[in-house]
Amino acid sequence: MIKLVNNSKEIIDIWREVFGDSEEEILFFADNVKDAECLGFYSDGVLASMMYVVRCSINGVDSNYIYAACTLKEYRSKGLMTELLSYAESAYSSLCLIPANEGLVEYYALRGFDETESVNALSFSQTDEINEYLFDGCSLEKPIVLMYKGEK
Repeated sequence: MIKLVNNSKEIIDIWREVFGDSEEEILFFADNVKDAECLGFYSDGVLASMMYVVRCSINGVDSNYIYAACTLKEYRSKGLMTELLSYAESAYSSLCLIPANEGLVEYYALRGFDETESVNALSFSQTDEINEYLFDGCSLEKPIVLMYKGEK
């Protein structure tokens, strides 16, 4: 079942397992990000997969940025993230993200994120501290923004 996540403890548990950040770092982000929602896929009452959707703009056009997309190890390769992405694609008029690595470029391209833009085109209405989170974590030599533009 997909629904909005409002429980910080659930967010901490999955985020910490996947990204290794401290509880303090996760809570700082969750408590201070604005114009954002956390979507979660629940399996047997467990938050198994999640993503933040943060309002942004690309070249001055409103969009929604996918951030901290992750799935608990025991639930991977079951299509949960694909279902979350499909839900987001139908719920938001425009989506984009910065893939963390080369493998994710291909992963997201297969799911309809096949247009690219410079990260310089991406902006948020967030504090500098939250902006650091949103732009951090990419290991690509030249980070890019992938945009969802239609059918998979």
